[in-house]
Amino acid sequence: MTFRPALRGKRVSVIGAARSGIAAASALARLGAQVRLADSQPIEKIDAERMAAIEESGAELVAGATPAQAIPEGTELVVTSPGVPRTAPVLQEAVRRRVPVWSEIELAYRISCAPIVAITGTNGKTTTTVLTAAMLQASGFDAVIAGNVSADALKRTLVEAAFDTLDEAAPANRVLVAEISSFQLEWVERFAPRAGILTNITPDHLNRHSSFDEYVDAKAALFAAQSPDDVAIFNRDDAASRRVGERDLPGRKLWFTHGSLPPCDGPAAWVENGEVIVRLTEGGAATPVVAVADLPDSLPGEHSVSNVLAAASAALALGAAPHAAAAAVRDFGGVAHRMEIVQEIGGVRYINNSMCTNIAAAISSLNALDRPAVVIAGGADKALDFGPLAPALLAHARHTVLIGSAADKMETAFRAGGYDAISRAGSMAEAVNIARSIASPGEAVLLSPACASFDMFADFEARGAAFRNEVNALQERPT
Repeated sequence: MTFRPALRGKRVSVIGAARSGIAAASALARLGAQVRLADSQPIEKIDAERMAAIEESGAELVAGATPAQAIPEGTELVVTSPGVPRTAPVLQEAVRRRVPVWSEIELAYRISCAPIVAITGTNGKTTTTVLTAAMLQASGFDAVIAGNVSADALKRTLVEAAFDTLDEAAPANRVLVAEISSFQLEWVERFAPRAGILTNITPDHLNRHSSFDEYVDAKAALFAAQSPDDVAIFNRDDAASRRVGERDLPGRKLWFTHGSLPPCDGPAAWVENGEVIVRLTEGGAATPVVAVADLPDSLPGEHSVSNVLAAASAALALGAAPHAAAAAVRDFGGVAHRMEIVQEIGGVRYINNSMCTNIAAAISSLNALDRPAVVIAGGADKALDFGPLAPALLAHARHTVLIGSAADKMETAFRAGGYDAISRAGSMAEAVNIARSIASPGEAVLLSPACASFDMFADFEARGAAFRNEVNALQERPT
């Protein structure tokens, strides 16, 4: 489905000179487009590593660009990075002038010669993405992880992965398995994954989206252009996901649920007699995949069962073998920053869950614990209500150490909910030391921020790495 001839000679502006923007600019330039890479930051704010990548891309850099400079007269296409809000003046200028705007994933879809499995939702995206790829790989597919995947060693934009499918040496059995954010779905037209998964939708990113309904609509865009030959996989146990799945959508719907049996004889995945079951067709065979009891420690809690159901549905729909999918689940080693066990010191288990950046993720993480915890929480607020987290803390957290700019708001909400075992810390090092002094053998210290990271850290990976470093340093400090 390559659009290479249509892009050759085309005047394209790429908005945002971060990782996905540079990748899009590079792919476009290599496909013969005339590419302008525009960023609102002045050139002195662009570090040497990024400058080297920009120079290698073959695009013309315009730093500190105004909308007119970013989209000069004659521009035929705009490709935008997910970090640029839909309301940004430069994108609204493109809309005003009727210049088509694509997200990086739209460009990736249009040039990819491999099918795409796309996973979106509020929580569980990364784990489900990695699980799906592992199931396909165990079945002999050349499954490549890409997109917004939040794992240190796996970061690769979808357009980079898609461009590689144009190589004559690319395997015929390649599948691109991509984590997709709501930001990436704001500018899609034809993007149509062979299998799409919606894990769940709970309030998040309300500092970017104007309302929860707008956030839901952004997620739903993943399924809008699918064909009846594509599969659309929805979480029946999640109210917002269920509402999206009940819309008039073109794909073949498959419901997954771990809380009940499927409502009909159509495509579904569920748990019965302790087994994950997948049925791909109306009235078709119900195929056992893996026993819930076989899920490893890296897949704790009910939310992990949901992730396995979703991943198995997509993998089997693409042709994975059930026994191979089961082996991939049993061998699953987990994902960095997602309930990652860092160490056990003095009988206390230290768990890095830095990827937890919203309330629902924090609640799921607490519910998945098999022991009492001292929780480290806090960071940058995303206009979320922290009140619903108080009952989970009362049930599972013996103490909570708050960090970051949202600490005041969080403490107020927690105390209003009857939870008052709270301390404050000014740094990750101080938070880990306070938690260590409180935790007893047989308990856990859990980093579960429920917030964004950018008040204190570059990103959640840097936050998780700081936690890891402080925990590892505990071995060298006297108690």
